[in-house]
Amino acid sequence: MPTRRTDLARTLLSITITGMLLLASLWVLSPFVLAITWATMIVVASWPLLLLLERRLWGRRWLAVTVMISALLTLLFLPFTLATATLIDNADQIIALAGSLKSLAVPEAPGWLSGLPYVGEKAAQLWAQGAALGLQELAGKAAPYAGDMTRWFATKIGHIGLLLVQIALAIVISAILYAQGEVAAAALRRLAHKLGGQRGEEMIVLAAGAIRGVALGVGVTALVQAILGGIGLALTGIPFIAVLTALMFMLCIAQLGVLPVLAPAVIFLYWNDQPAWATFLLIWMLVVVNLDNFLRPWLIKRGADLPLLLILAGVIGGIISFGLVGIFLGPLLLAVSYTLLGSWLGEEDPPVRKAAPDKDLQEDLPETGAQN
Repeated sequence: MPTRRTDLARTLLSITITGMLLLASLWVLSPFVLAITWATMIVVASWPLLLLLERRLWGRRWLAVTVMISALLTLLFLPFTLATATLIDNADQIIALAGSLKSLAVPEAPGWLSGLPYVGEKAAQLWAQGAALGLQELAGKAAPYAGDMTRWFATKIGHIGLLLVQIALAIVISAILYAQGEVAAAALRRLAHKLGGQRGEEMIVLAAGAIRGVALGVGVTALVQAILGGIGLALTGIPFIAVLTALMFMLCIAQLGVLPVLAPAVIFLYWNDQPAWATFLLIWMLVVVNLDNFLRPWLIKRGADLPLLLILAGVIGGIISFGLVGIFLGPLLLAVSYTLLGSWLGEEDPPVRKAAPDKDLQEDLPETGAQN
């Protein structure tokens, strides 16, 4: 008995010390958790591309890593840096633009509007009714709130700077993981095997597929839509292209699409009597908005064979629950849970073994039958 009590106390003490060390380590790494998470998601999603580049670049890993990091700097760090610089440089102009809403006046309907077939006269009447409702007075009431919102946003420039620092850290950590990816993957698989055996290793493979599917389906689609939307804005002469393109990318990541940015731009062009460019941007907007209806499902299926509704629910729910990191954590958790539940439901129950009849009873059965 004393030996068993000593072993129990030693085990509890070891578990306590190990748990405290893990918590202390997480506390030390807490400023880098976001960057480490983003770097892990980026590396897992783009690992096949790294291996392809390595084969094309004469087997030189450092050349492939250099190309990948240059691409990340171009696609992630540079656009957000330009958007932040544009906001800082034009903060006074944005605030003045918001304050100018007080003097906003509804112009007369353009002459070409009433000449449109079928809907021209009705559209001109609606325009006149909108002017009669006192849009100027409504804009004057909304102007102070718009100005306060703009000032509040300007004070958050420091937080945007911290986001840029996190992106830079994520790119640095990505470079390390690209260079030592096999070692990290092997250690993670060993840990998963220790915790869950063969099923644990399968969950690691599933998680990688889910991350790759989300990165391809959500990230690439958002990037393509934001770039195309920015090209449309640039062609039509809309100002603040860098800011609006970065905003469209974030809205596409949040599954809101480019419509909240492109639709006001179309209205702005029609308002300023530029019907040709406005019509062009309207058609361009319809193409960009509907792009994700076929591009996103196709890309998601290439990364992970999971239901599209599961991935989308994970993205939206993850953003609401965990913030930006939830873009990948939400689908990852749902995908692992979905697969575990399906595997558990698909397992066959062990056959029920029938108890062997009693030997004495077997000997009595023929005699009973003979008597009958």
